[in-house]
Amino acid sequence: MTALIKAIKAVLLFQILLLGLWLFSFELFINAEVAFFSAFFIMMGSMYSYKSLVSKRLAGYEDLSEDDLIDKIDDPYDLYSEDVEMPEGEEVDLKAVVKEEKARLKGHTTKNMATAAPAMVSMYRVGGYLLLVVGFIGLKNNDLLSLWPYMIALSVGVLGGFVVGKGLFTTSRP
Repeated sequence: MTALIKAIKAVLLFQILLLGLWLFSFELFINAEVAFFSAFFIMMGSMYSYKSLVSKRLAGYEDLSEDDLIDKIDDPYDLYSEDVEMPEGEEVDLKAVVKEEKARLKGHTTKNMATAAPAMVSMYRVGGYLLLVVGFIGLKNNDLLSLWPYMIALSVGVLGGFVVGKGLFTTSRP
């Protein structure tokens, strides 16, 4: 609960700073507000979707024993394994070995992409990007778009989303 309260305080602080822009001009304020919330929601959606992806992967992760972990660190590619023995006098076709290894790695890449796809197209992220596009078009069509304040507020929104997301979606280790 304290993480949520800290997150709300951080958002309120950013909003107070953005409201101060209204003293200069409404155009500056509305550009900053639209850009801030667009980037903020994109960051929050990204962090939430990746957090849930990692949580799902960790739920299915089997714990390695201490010996297996040390072996994995010492020989991550299993180069010194004694399982495969090559008969003496027989030459190895390097092209075939490279082809086989590429095929094996391609399968891993496809598998990783398939498991990460739900996080990439999460509705939370898509909603943030939709807000970004609609807000930009709305500002442009109403002749309110000013690029410098918009770009600066986008970076502030990314920072704000990161700070709030880190507080909400990361766990502290003892």
